Amino acid sequence: MSFRMIMRRFLLVALLNIAGISLAGASSDAEIALHALDYIGIDYPEAVKNGQVTNPEEYAEQLEFAQQVTRILNQQAPGKLAEQASELTRAIKGKLTANTIRELTRQISGGIIAQFNITTAPRKVPDPELGKALYAEQCVACHGLSGMGDGPQASVQTPPPTNFHNAARQSERTIFGLYSTITQGVGGTAMTAYSHLNPHQRWSLAFYVSQFVFNDEQRAQGERLWSDGKRYEGLSSMAELTRISPRAARLELGDEGMAQLSWLRSTPSAITAGSKSPLSIATSQLQASMEAYQSNNTVLAYQLALSSYLDGFELAESGLRAVDTPLVKSIEIKMLAYRAAVKISENNTTVTSLHNEIQQLLIQASDTLSTKKLNGQAAFVSAMVILLREGLEAILILAALASVLIKSGRRDALLYLHIGWISALLMGAATWYLASHVITISGASREITEGATALLATVVLLYVGFWLHGKTHAVRWQQYVRERIQKALHGGALWLLAGIAFLAVYREIFETVLFYQALYQQVETGASSSLSAGIATASVILLVMTWVILRTSLRLPLRLFFQVNSAIMLILAFTFAGHGIAALQEAGVIPISGVPLPEFSLLGIYPTWQSLLVQAGLLVLFVAYFLYERYTRPQATPEKSVHEMPASQR
Repeated sequence: MSFRMIMRRFLLVALLNIAGISLAGASSDAEIALHALDYIGIDYPEAVKNGQVTNPEEYAEQLEFAQQVTRILNQQAPGKLAEQASELTRAIKGKLTANTIRELTRQISGGIIAQFNITTAPRKVPDPELGKALYAEQCVACHGLSGMGDGPQASVQTPPPTNFHNAARQSERTIFGLYSTITQGVGGTAMTAYSHLNPHQRWSLAFYVSQFVFNDEQRAQGERLWSDGKRYEGLSSMAELTRISPRAARLELGDEGMAQLSWLRSTPSAITAGSKSPLSIATSQLQASMEAYQSNNTVLAYQLALSSYLDGFELAESGLRAVDTPLVKSIEIKMLAYRAAVKISENNTTVTSLHNEIQQLLIQASDTLSTKKLNGQAAFVSAMVILLREGLEAILILAALASVLIKSGRRDALLYLHIGWISALLMGAATWYLASHVITISGASREITEGATALLATVVLLYVGFWLHGKTHAVRWQQYVRERIQKALHGGALWLLAGIAFLAVYREIFETVLFYQALYQQVETGASSSLSAGIATASVILLVMTWVILRTSLRLPLRLFFQVNSAIMLILAFTFAGHGIAALQEAGVIPISGVPLPEFSLLGIYPTWQSLLVQAGLLVLFVAYFLYERYTRPQATPEKSVHEMPASQR
């Protein structure tokens, strides 16, 4: 496979991961299954009461939906999810209680959302006024002006349109469920898919429709509670708001919680008025993980535990490390142990104990950051260290490649190097914009992207490192080496250099921006300028390092020059391999088996069998290559001049 094809495939996978979408998760079948489960949970009580079928047509539909879900999951998620779907089918055939069916659908839905990485919240804050206008334009004819299901066309429709004021039915509906219905329609009814509306319009319409089941008194009470600061954790994010039903809100949060839900459905902007801190995200996701575990949904529990670390704690880590490094290490160790316990379905006592310990540590971390906000000096140092840490490897690669081109008399080829790193900066800026305004990026997706990029960069750096080392053995005379490199640096090789520059820079950019965003929340009032100063200082240091590397390397004898740059490439390949495996381990893609050894993250050395075995394999490859070069390539003597060589060798 050509390098260009590799790059094209890599970019496709990276962009899918950046968008928080797995290849499997792109499947519409998973969303169809979610849609069917939503209807089962809502309509089953109308079909079965006290173990008896009260509505044969409705019951047949419930059974058909359950069988459809089972078929989909048998094909796309064989294992626990498929087994749960089969259990749901058996439960419906056995005419079990509505609560049993509802709990099964909730568990399966949570598992599907986690496994297929389905986004269940809008990427942009919905606009209730837009929803109202769309309802008047698109929905009144069937559902009526006030949502009673009595529009002008209602009388000729079978089954009749939904009455959004039906408390028994609508109390089971989530906003995400309404959005799914608007998006996919309902087969066998007049409710068609509104695919001509964009996602923002569909979410706005779903939020507007979701308000009908509440009254003005409940909304007013909810607004007072929110204004008084009595805000429920279960309603603190857009994802929580879109996935909780009025019935669940009443059961979990009481009448006041349901009142607050009613107001937030009418005013979703209140959720995003103040962004949540990384530590509060860590706390809420960890609590949700524990609840999922207690409901025997270990798949969802593990995903939420991973989110607690990657979407929450990791983003606060840099600031917290500046004031309490031991606390950071304690939380990391406990979170890793918790994820491992959840994944292997450890006994409830162990998981609960770890959960409680972590929650206490997170409270301690929150108190530490609130009482020890980063002052100007700490903010400056943290900002500088983050950029130096993330940018050092990229600068080493870019400087080494630039020196090779200059030393070889190919300054014209520097254009390709500039194309690579400038493209990475533009891609990074686009990624940041998309993640802020268009898509939802998860911590796991961020780590998968970083891991995949690092491993691809490892392969490319190995190739370049061996290529450079090969030039040191070709012959020892300067003119001959230059001629060989002039010929070797043709179009394909130049685009390879551009690809390396892109990989080196892009893998660092987005994570760096996320770390800075989290760090900004942790500084004292008035100290934010210190962050900018830290970034500027680190940028100057990196530029000076680039200049020093270029000047120093260009003065080296040609043979030593290629040896040094070859060593840089191979050392960075070794480092990137460790970083790549570690990132995929943090994302839960690769298992973690600890080794009682110290960590040297600067060289990508982590105390796990998986990363160490990969790096050991690279060391074996290095030695084998050097031995091959040593004993198979003919060596010329340094005393001869280039003119003494046979013409065929020049």
